[in-house]
Amino acid sequence: MDRPTLADELLLIAYDDEEGSAIAGAPALDYGLAAALLIELALADRVEFAGGRLTVRDTTPTGEPFADRALATIAREEHPRKPGEWLQRLSRTLREDLLASLVNARVLRREQGRVLWVFPVTRYPAGDPAPEHAARAAMRQAVHQGPVDARTAALCGLVEATGLARAVGLPAERLKAVADERWAADAVRKAVAEVQAAVMVAISAATVATTVSTMPGSA
Repeated sequence: MDRPTLADELLLIAYDDEEGSAIAGAPALDYGLAAALLIELALADRVEFAGGRLTVRDTTPTGEPFADRALATIAREEHPRKPGEWLQRLSRTLREDLLASLVNARVLRREQGRVLWVFPVTRYPAGDPAPEHAARAAMRQAVHQGPVDARTAALCGLVEATGLARAVGLPAERLKAVADERWAADAVRKAVAEVQAAVMVAISAATVATTVSTMPGSA
């Protein structure tokens, strides 16, 4: 396949190649994938951030199906929304859709099994590891040597924001530093930073909500 999208690369990094299970937790990964779509649209100059809200600059399709679906959804909204609101809306079925797409492309395999011989489980081990290896190599190059292109810098920021730094064997602070470097126009970097911040807020809110719901007397 051609170079995967940011969402594809993040998803491949987040799944163990052999076990086929997710390394990142559900809120972090799902919001990160939705953030990747928004960043793709920002890099393509289709959306921008003004006053803390996301607005559409250009409705011309990018040619990437998932990003274009997100663009159409955002464009239909009457009033601009905050990035965090879009993360929740766009993430609802996104992971499953992306997994199916990567299986169709034979980058991942779908395997059905059972846990303790009772509970059904679906795993997604690597089919073609080359796209993920290329993404990891680009990130290592950016962290250790440079220079860095816009998409790789954005991927570094997404990996750091979703807690996957250890999975790629790179320091979280260096990934963040790469994402913060001047690798693109200020407007694009601002958009990426806004989305990354929204991911962190959304993850924190989801974690707090989960903790509260499991406390004694919360029912």
